[in-house]
Parts: sequence; structure tokens; C-alpha cells
Amino acid sequence: MLQPYQSEFIDWCLRLGVLQFGAFKLKSGRESPYFFNAGRFDTGEAIAAVGQAYASAIVASDLAYDVLFGPAYKGIPLVTAAAAALATDHGLTAPFAFNRKESKDHGEGGSTVGAPLRGRVLIVDDVITAGTAVRESISIIRAAGAHPAGVVLALDRQERGAESQLSAVQEVSEQFGIPVISILTLESLLTHVAARGGPQFEAMRAYRDRYGIRGENRP
Repeated sequence: MLQPYQSEFIDWCLRLGVLQFGAFKLKSGRESPYFFNAGRFDTGEAIAAVGQAYASAIVASDLAYDVLFGPAYKGIPLVTAAAAALATDHGLTAPFAFNRKESKDHGEGGSTVGAPLRGRVLIVDDVITAGTAVRESISIIRAAGAHPAGVVLALDRQERGAESQLSAVQEVSEQFGIPVISILTLESLLTHVAARGGPQFEAMRAYRDRYGIRGENRP
């Protein structure tokens, strides 16, 4: 059963064109019946709604953390909005930081901006495709003497890799021994589409059955 914040987030994604249905060629070469583009959260109202969804997912997870971290570039507005919503909606003050793509050798210097990375650091990103951004984030966090507490995402596609029965999310979780939580999953999208009676349901279910994680690997 979807939580209210999940249903509201899906509605926002549909309204803004973040979540689209059709036929989309992915980097993997697969043709997906849906596409998620977090770059379309491009207004103040939209990013505020995104922050509320991330904050709700973080609170619902009951995950302990000391600092939020957003990997450049998409993670920067996401972590900022999430921290703001945690404060305004949940009364929680969450320090946050993000990285630069290139280190700065003047002014305050360094490769990160914001709160010092310390203790348990929760990574805030949009999706995990190959896990590259998460691995880079974990390297930055560990180099600062802190520890990755987990990852929070907008969407988990729950899709197997080309050479693995695990999804990219599961591979990251297993490799680093950290939880990965998400506002939405493919299963939650299927639940929402089925409830709306949209024509996209059969195409999404067929895609899930062909490429989705299977058996004991499926939640």
C-alpha cells in the first residue's frame, strides 16, 4: 500500500513530466515503457514538493544519520530541498553538504561545500544506474573520516543488471553494507498505475517480468 507522500510524489512527477510513459531507449540498450527525469523538477514549487517527499522517506525509514550529502550535480538541489523540508515539516535540523566536481584551491578550498562530513553520512541522490555517483560519494565520505549511513533515492527501478541477477541498488547495498531507501520503486509505480486503470500497466508489468529482479531478490 502506498503512503500518502508516495502517491503525492507520483502525481507531482506526472504533472511535471518527470515521469513519462511511452517507449524510451535506455543507456543499457533496453526499451523501457517509462522514463524518470529528475531534471524536470525545475521550479520552486516543484523542488519544494520533492524536498517534502525525500524528508518523508527519510523519516519513515528511521535511519540514523548525522549529515546529509548530495553528489554533484543533481544531488545538490535534492539534498538542499530535503534538509529544508526536514526542518519545516518535521522539526529536524539536518546539516548538509555537497561536493564540487573539481577541488577549489582558493578561498575556503577543498572539494566539498557545506557542513563538515562527520559521523554517519546519508547520501541523497535521484536514481542509481551504474552506482558511480554513490561510489564516488562513499570515497569522499570515507576520506573525510566519516562513514556512509545509507542512500536515499527518488526511484528504485528494481531492474537487473546486464550480467547480474541483482539490481544496481542491491549491488551497492551489498558491496558497501548500507541500506538504500527510495521514495518510489517500480512495484509502487505498478500499484499506482493499476489503481488508476491506465493503459501503461501491461507494458510496465511485462518489462518488470522481463528485466526486474526475481524470486528472493524481489521485495
